[in-house]
Amino acid sequence: MTLESHGLTTDSGDVLVTGANGGVGGFAIALLACGGYSVVASTGRPAEADYLRRLGATTIIDRTELSEPGRPLGKERWAAAIDSVGSHTLANACAGTKAGGAVAACGNAQGMDLPATVAPFILRGVRLLGINSVTQPHDKRVAAWNRLAAELDLDLLPAMSREVGLSEALSVADDLLDGRVRGRIVVDVNR
Repeated sequence: MTLESHGLTTDSGDVLVTGANGGVGGFAIALLACGGYSVVASTGRPAEADYLRRLGATTIIDRTELSEPGRPLGKERWAAAIDSVGSHTLANACAGTKAGGAVAACGNAQGMDLPATVAPFILRGVRLLGINSVTQPHDKRVAAWNRLAAELDLDLLPAMSREVGLSEALSVADDLLDGRVRGRIVVDVNR
């Protein structure tokens, strides 16, 4: 919604989604694809390419293209990005964003640092948009939930989420930290 409020349309070009196999990434891909956007999914698990395509990704790239130190300004590759990774990945997402594009930063899985230069912001007018989902006003939350309810393909939910009992939470946490979890984990505290 923030990217759209800053001018992103389906005609703008590709949208990069980093952390594509995670919960934020999977939902971002599905929502963008349902809205008619062309999605580039960045993943460290190429074996999950079929899953990402099922969610709606049109292009899959290996996260190593973005996760290492990069150039201050790269080739213009996408009109916008949704980044849940941070650090070098966020810096490279900005460096590869087209002139006038925007990057929504909503996570820090790789790190909270931003090892970048001002080049994308000054030379291309790229906007870095911080996404804070914790303290949003009630009306914005309702708008977001209404869009989720109306636009998300509910048939994708079983592939994007898994429910576990509270007794399984610790072992699943280890898998999550080791990057072996796809999508969202819902913990049923009654099991």
